[in-house]
Amino acid sequence: MATKEIELLEKQIKKLDAKDFELEAWKKYTIIILARIFGDKSEQINQIDKLEYEFSSWSLRDASGNESYEEGTKKLAREILQASIDELRAFGIPQHEEADRSEKSIEEFLNLLLDELKGSQVKQLKSILSSRENKEEKKRKIKEILEEIGEYSAYEVLISMLMHPAAVKMIKKT
Repeated sequence: MATKEIELLEKQIKKLDAKDFELEAWKKYTIIILARIFGDKSEQINQIDKLEYEFSSWSLRDASGNESYEEGTKKLAREILQASIDELRAFGIPQHEEADRSEKSIEEFLNLLLDELKGSQVKQLKSILSSRENKEEKKRKIKEILEEIGEYSAYEVLISMLMHPAAVKMIKKT
């Protein structure tokens, strides 16, 4: 369960009642936490980012009501964080972390190959991949580059990729 994450969000809820509460600083800190838990583009971040005190003429007129604008903003902030906590309790931590790890593994795999290529070959590869040629032509040109590194180096790259911890984990699952 997401115990640490829930504790952090509960601390942020408690900070809303602090005497020296400062909305902008609180928002920035909260956004950092939410980004780590739910990802940079989460709805929770979007909602926290929209929080602000309203000082328009209508808001000043309505301030004589049950709650000040500051309290209304804090109440909304509490609800956003409580919904986040409820989501974590019900569904656990979202899977965006897995996608980040997969992207990092792909980057590591690619680096294994790029380390075997000369600078001019990397430039050729970039040129081929960004060209408007059809897929078959791109494949043919990439094959030519790979043939240039030689059979031994190609095997070394494949062996390194297959022995990479992410690949080993994936292979063991199948």
